[in-house]
Amino acid sequence: MADSVYKVIELVGTSSESWEKAAAVAVKKASRTLRDLRIAEVSDLDMVLKDGNVESYRVKLKVSFKYEGN
Repeated sequence: MADSVYKVIELVGTSSESWEKAAAVAVKKASRTLRDLRIAEVSDLDMVLKDGNVESYRVKLKVSFKYEGN
């Protein structure tokens, strides 16, 4: 295996449906501008509440992709 370097960024995805959907939204959006996404690690889950009800689910992800800089 050739030597490689990966960059890790943090993303926050939101959804009114579920944490899974929030994570999928974040990854899908990031994949539009970042190539070769490798790993997504959930680092935090929370919810936005309004009047005692869940308004949205939020997922904080650490996402890695292959670094291609010089």
